[in-house]
Amino acid sequence: MTTPLIDKYGRHVSYLRVSVTDRCDFRCTYCMAENMTFLPKSEVLSLEELDQLCTAFINRGVRKLRLTGGEPLVRRGIMDLIADLSRHLKTGALDELTMTTNGSQLATYADDLARLGVKRLNISLDSLDSQKFTEITRRGRLEQVLAGLEAAKQAGIHIKINTVALRNFNEDEMSRLVAWCGKEGFDLCLIETMPLGDIDGDRTEQYLPLTVVRERLEQEYTLIPSEYATPGPARYTTVAETGGRLGFITPLTHNFCEGCNRVRVTCTGTLYMCLGQEDHVDLRAALRTGDPRALNQMLDAAMELKPKGHDFVIDRKGQKPAVGRHMSMTGG
Repeated sequence: MTTPLIDKYGRHVSYLRVSVTDRCDFRCTYCMAENMTFLPKSEVLSLEELDQLCTAFINRGVRKLRLTGGEPLVRRGIMDLIADLSRHLKTGALDELTMTTNGSQLATYADDLARLGVKRLNISLDSLDSQKFTEITRRGRLEQVLAGLEAAKQAGIHIKINTVALRNFNEDEMSRLVAWCGKEGFDLCLIETMPLGDIDGDRTEQYLPLTVVRERLEQEYTLIPSEYATPGPARYTTVAETGGRLGFITPLTHNFCEGCNRVRVTCTGTLYMCLGQEDHVDLRAALRTGDPRALNQMLDAAMELKPKGHDFVIDRKGQKPAVGRHMSMTGG
């Protein structure tokens, strides 16, 4: 391994999130506009380039790799990429290979994912009501996702449910989600909506502070602070009544940047050092030179650009979002 990736604040970057596609079979209202314009396929990194890029990061000390999208399982040949990347699990260079998915394709791929060493999945699920689920995803079917969750569970994959808390939409479902996840043996992580990309509608109408959600849940459940932690930004509690884990990701009400150990790469090879900043480095050109030194020089330069914290804020003056790109572009 060459020198590890350490930013100017002394934080070791050991966690990489890579978007393998900006395309998705859903159009979640807080994530995308309904009529999205997706990237031309010619601009998207090939599977071979994604493998080379991930390997370069692993050689620089990345120990956890998460594949994201869009929806990663709609990318043609995705299982070939996962099979190639799993070699780093076998050598011990990589501790964990995981994925964030909407669950729509899991019934097909769960067994293969488990066989290739994927032990954990994050599943985006914002409602347990079939009608509301279709409304928020604009085209998804809850029954299909639940079948995928069951397939992953039977394959032995640990599941964490990610739920974006949305005012006047699913705020009345939080208690039900806690109980359901406890019964199913799933972790649950609640997330504040983030000001990323122009969507159809006013994002301020969606914003629901998790401080409010937690106060409501504590009227029904006993939430015990937990020492459990992942490389991500969630702060966890244990729900005494169910024994399940409940996490909170609060980029707006509680900045979580002080221990940030992660960076994100888009499917075009653009490296963002922070989800809430626009500073970036284009790795695609360096990657296509075929010279590992060029790519490593770009990675070193990127570490100097990693900010101390994000600039997320819900703009109540009706102006543009803090960051113009959609979450589906950067990767969840």
